[in-house]
Amino acid sequence: MNKTVVPSLNTVERHWYVVDAENQCLGRLATDVASVLRGKNKPTYTPHLDTGDFVVVINADTVKVTGNKASDKLYRRHSGRPGGMKVETFAALQQRIPERIVEKAIKGMLPHNALGRQLFRKLKVYKGAEHPHGAQQPQPYQLNPSASIK
Repeated sequence: MNKTVVPSLNTVERHWYVVDAENQCLGRLATDVASVLRGKNKPTYTPHLDTGDFVVVINADTVKVTGNKASDKLYRRHSGRPGGMKVETFAALQQRIPERIVEKAIKGMLPHNALGRQLFRKLKVYKGAEHPHGAQQPQPYQLNPSASIK
């Protein structure tokens, strides 16, 4: 008789990975990173538990999109006040806060509940190649080869 073993949170091994977003396609990068954050790359994956790893994304300012999305893709936010809608294109947001583009793409691919918020806290995104997580000794994570744009 086979028994299903549910991992407990104190037995889950968490690793740190660093992902270089240079010349990567935004959506394909986000799906790979969201999968690692959820722990879907591990045999101990459990849908209702946080079994994932920490991910550091560097070079977020050089992420690419295909087609006309640089000028057509819009990012909206609202202050909560009447007339408080702010709309910004991909290109303008990439100039101003490039980390937010990657964060928003990955957050949309995580569960929309308390588990998703907990998983999102394990994501660290940085504009350039430098990051302050050297003490955690992050390993380079190999993305799907179809994620890069030539």
